Amino acid sequence: MADQGRGTRDIERIYSTPDVVAKLRRLADALESGTSFRIQIAGERFRVPARAEFSIEHERGDGEEEVEFQLKWKLDTDDDDADDEKTVV
Repeated sequence: MADQGRGTRDIERIYSTPDVVAKLRRLADALESGTSFRIQIAGERFRVPARAEFSIEHERGDGEEEVEFQLKWKLDTDDDDADDEKTVV
């Protein structure tokens, strides 16, 4: 997988309920309309392409449970902003 000048990143950020609701609402609009989606997480803003695959994961163990919503896509050299996709901001 090409790095394209971006370092490896793996962070988890806690957001307020209103912030999560706003992000999820914009994501739902993008998924429904088949458009790309711009999001900022922990100070970094990036575009999730319309071709991203969406999955939901459930984990249980050590006295706790977790539900994780995940979007995943391969990086292409055309991913930055060179496409003609409409973007939901």
